[in-house]
Amino acid sequence: MFEPKRLHPITAVLSFFKQLKELFFPFMVFIFLGTRDNEGISSFVLVIGATGILLLLLIKGILSWYRFTYRIEDNELRIEYGLFVTKKRYIPFERIQSLDLSEGILHRPFQLVKVKVETAGSNGIEDAEGVLTAIKKEEAEAIQEIFAASKRMQKDKGLNETEIQVEDNIIYQATPKELFILASTSGGVGVVISAVLAFIFQFEEIIPYERVFKGLEEFVTSGLVFVSLVLFVGFLFAWIIALIATMIKYANFTVRKVGEDLVITRGLLERRQFTIPIKRIQAIRISENIVRQPIGYATVIVESAGGSSVNEESSKVVLLPVIKKSKIQALIEPFLTEYLFTDDFKTVPRRSFIRYLFRGWIYVIPLIIIPILIFKLWGLLSSILFLLVSSIWSYLKYKDAGWDIQQLQLSLRYRTLVKHTVFMKRYKIQSFSFRESYFQRKKKLATVEASVKSGLGGTGGTVIDLNKEDVLEIYKWYSSERRLSPTETNLDTETK
Repeated sequence: MFEPKRLHPITAVLSFFKQLKELFFPFMVFIFLGTRDNEGISSFVLVIGATGILLLLLIKGILSWYRFTYRIEDNELRIEYGLFVTKKRYIPFERIQSLDLSEGILHRPFQLVKVKVETAGSNGIEDAEGVLTAIKKEEAEAIQEIFAASKRMQKDKGLNETEIQVEDNIIYQATPKELFILASTSGGVGVVISAVLAFIFQFEEIIPYERVFKGLEEFVTSGLVFVSLVLFVGFLFAWIIALIATMIKYANFTVRKVGEDLVITRGLLERRQFTIPIKRIQAIRISENIVRQPIGYATVIVESAGGSSVNEESSKVVLLPVIKKSKIQALIEPFLTEYLFTDDFKTVPRRSFIRYLFRGWIYVIPLIIIPILIFKLWGLLSSILFLLVSSIWSYLKYKDAGWDIQQLQLSLRYRTLVKHTVFMKRYKIQSFSFRESYFQRKKKLATVEASVKSGLGGTGGTVIDLNKEDVLEIYKWYSSERRLSPTETNLDTETK
C-alpha cells in the first residue's frame, strides 16, 4: 500500500448527494418562489439554472475524488487532496486511537466501506482526522491489520510479532427481544412527529394553512370521536415507524473485546463499527428512562475522551443499548476490571425532601396560576393535577439521589427526566466542586458535582442536598494523595 491510491469512483456520487442534501431546502425555496406568480422567473430559466447547479455539484464531486489519494508509508497514513491547492495530511499510526468502519446503502453493493480515523490529537472541530469515504473491504482490513500490528509492536517491542496473541472475546449480542424492547421504549415517536411537522411547515408559502385549520376546527366540533381515532392512528403509525427505524439501526448489535479495545458493530441497512480504546474510557453511565425502569431495563453508555463538536457519537457510545439492569455487573466487570458496578448507594437525608418538593413546585407555578385565572373551577382541578405530577416527580428525584465510594471509584446517582448512575475513577475526574446556599447551610446540606473529559467538554453528575458531612467525606477522598490545598481545587460556595 505504498503507492498512492484513489478512493472508489462511487465517492464522486456520495459527494454529490451530500452536497445536494445540504442545499436541498434552499434549492426548493428558490424554485417555489420563482414559480409563485407570473412575474417570477420563467420555468425554462429555472430548469436551466437547476440543471446547471446539479452539473456543477457533480463536477465538483468528480474533481474532489480525482484529486484525493491515500497511501501508507513510513508507518503513516498519508492523504493528499484539494481542488486547486494540494493539501497533505500525514497521520502517524501511534497517534491513531481508532479506525471506525461503516457501510451505507451505496457502499454495500460494491463491497465498500467508509473508514474514519480518530486520533489522540484531534482538535474537536472536524468530523475526524481523516476520512476514506469509500474503499474496498480488503483494503480497509489491510489498513486495520497494519494499524493493529503497529500497536502491538509499540506495546511489545521485545516480542516477536508471531508470539503475540490478540484476545478477541464477544461480550454481548443483542437478542430480538431486547431490540424490540429498545425500539418500543425509545423516544423515537416524538422525533418522527417533529420531523414530519418540520417538513410540512417548510412549505407554508404554498399551503393555505389558515383555510386548512379553519376547516379542521369546524370538523372537530362535529366529529370529535373520528378526530380522536385519526390522532390515535397517527400516533400508532409514528410509533411503528420509530420501532422499525430503531430495530434497523441497532440490528446485529455486537460488542467484542479485541486486545485493549472494545469493538462495537451494528446496523442492517448501514453497518457501522466503532472502536473504543479501553484506556480512553473516562466514565460509564447507566441510564434508565421512565418506561424502562419499571420493567428493570437500562442502557449503558461509555463516556470517551474522543469525539468532536460534529461527531459527538464518538464521545458518547452506547455500549449496551438495552439490558436487564441485574445483568450489567456480571456482564461488564470481567472485561472492564477497573470499574465496580455497585448498587449500594448512600441516599440524601430526609430533611432534603421538602427542598426537592419545593423546587418541583416552583416550575409548575405558572401552569397553576394561568388555568385558574382563565378556567376558574376547571383550572383549579388542572392545577391540582399539575401539583400531584410535580410532587411525584420530586419524590422520584429525591429517592434516586445518592453517592458511593469504592476504592478509587466515585459513583453518583441522580435523576433529570432519566435516572442516571455515573461511575468515575478518581484519577480521571477533571473537575470536582461542592457548593452550599444560605438555606442549605442552615440545614447542613450541600451539592456535589464531578465531571470527566468527554468530547470537547465534560460530563459527569450532580447530586443535590447531600449531608454536608458526606460531601466533605467525598472531597477528602478526592483530594487524598494529591496534596492539594482547598484553593487548588474547584470549590465554590453559592448563595441562593
